Amino acid sequence: MLNDPRSHGLWEASAPRAPATRPLEGRANADVVIVGGGYTGLSCALYLAEAGKSVIVLEAHEIGFGGAGRNVGLINAGLWLMPDDVSAAVGPVHGERLLAALGDGPALVMSLISRHAIDCELEDNGTLHCASDAAGLDELKQREAQWLKRGAPVRLLDASETAERIGTSAYRGALLDRRAGTLQPLAYARGLADAAIAAGATIHTASQATSVERRDAGWTIATAGGQVDADWLVVATDAYGTGPWRGTQEAQVRLPYFNLATQPLDSALLESILPGKEGVWDTKTILSSFRLDRSGRLVFGSVGALRGGGAGVHKAWARRALARLFPQLGRVDFEYEWYGQIGMTDDAVPRLHSFGPNAIGVFGYNGRGISPGTVFGREMALLILGEKTANDLPLPMVGMSPAPMRGIKELYYEAGAQIAHLVGDRL
Repeated sequence: MLNDPRSHGLWEASAPRAPATRPLEGRANADVVIVGGGYTGLSCALYLAEAGKSVIVLEAHEIGFGGAGRNVGLINAGLWLMPDDVSAAVGPVHGERLLAALGDGPALVMSLISRHAIDCELEDNGTLHCASDAAGLDELKQREAQWLKRGAPVRLLDASETAERIGTSAYRGALLDRRAGTLQPLAYARGLADAAIAAGATIHTASQATSVERRDAGWTIATAGGQVDADWLVVATDAYGTGPWRGTQEAQVRLPYFNLATQPLDSALLESILPGKEGVWDTKTILSSFRLDRSGRLVFGSVGALRGGGAGVHKAWARRALARLFPQLGRVDFEYEWYGQIGMTDDAVPRLHSFGPNAIGVFGYNGRGISPGTVFGREMALLILGEKTANDLPLPMVGMSPAPMRGIKELYYEAGAQIAHLVGDRL
């Protein structure tokens, strides 16, 4: 997108065409104006339009331009935190409510894909969180116990079954989560947009919001080409917020994450590497993730930015890491490369924030945007429709302020990942 081959890589090359949209021109009115064309904004628009509300979505660039079009494509349940720690972070009432909502999140995503016939390479065979060492295995045992206590269909696999499912003996074990799966992330975003438009929503791309004003018990959002007057405002910009919404970006520390896609693997390799097509990530501090796409490409990712010297360092490390994990691959060539930013909050919990009367937004998905973004889009729609109150939502309303030492931490994470990958997997 925007003539940058490293922004969306394989996903832009393989996604179905985006729906036809145009920039906002002139003055428009709606019941709800939504800023941001990612999973949260599009899910909210879809639910509101299906309920008969007039909805206008303003997207600064293109549908799925931010994290929605750049991520790995894992449809995860829950958060990075251990389940018991979620309740400690937001309180027992909201904690268990949040875990229930996000635990059911993959099922919501898959139901929307089915109901609207979204072509997004859905695989529903689960995900595998893999133990890289003994400490990682202990962590997975705790996660299993805490999810089983809540009735989740998770199971800890031993090293042998893990190797059989993945095609490598590098891991001590893995937590299989049958609720989860994988999809083509940009295709899913475009599919949500298609469904929202079919339900009656209007989406304006290349329409960056330049100002916001509260007037006459409503909101006026201006762009370079026009303005929207609406009763309700939804802010769905997350880590890519700019202009009036830059606060959603500054309230988080952004972690760069890259993905590299091999050429399609041959049939013999596909029989041994992820034959069940689960999505995988490991327990390392600087983690790695991998999964297959529909054409049999192995998509391999980790922390880091593909810019400057980082591009060469990370790609060289990825070749070494894949040689260790899957020696049967032989020489690896990458057909696509891309990266984006993960917005992280200080406690790894998303933030639900009121931007004023009848103005609400969620941000801070901490690398788990597909399922939570879809869930919170629906939850905010239910609030606007009057089917829920603020007290019924999975998160409490909280304030918003810049993350402490944000710039220094972002430089540290990018440089630290580059150093780690410069020396990693050399033995």
